[in-house]
Amino acid sequence: MNHANHTNHVSAPMERRDRSERAPVGGKKIAPPETTNAENFYYQKQMQTKTPMVVVLRDGEEIRGAIEWYDRNCIKLNRIGQPNLMIYKPSIKYMYKEGEGNGKKS
Repeated sequence: MNHANHTNHVSAPMERRDRSERAPVGGKKIAPPETTNAENFYYQKQMQTKTPMVVVLRDGEEIRGAIEWYDRNCIKLNRIGQPNLMIYKPSIKYMYKEGEGNGKKS
């Protein structure tokens, strides 16, 4: 068999792309990053300024204090005249800066 006469596999020249330019396999989109660090930035800003905060829990209870520290699972609130609290993030419905209303739009 002469390779010069073999025409089963003829291909036009293809442009090579870097891996980063290729579409994901199966056409699936790449998932966004797990965190954007927006939450961390917000906590850091409130900690630095010792902003009085209102934390509303899922059961509706409101807790007032300044955020002392936080981690992946909880935040610690410093409270004046009351014991400081560590609050698990899943129990938080929302929070807002004290003095900015109840955090909800009317």
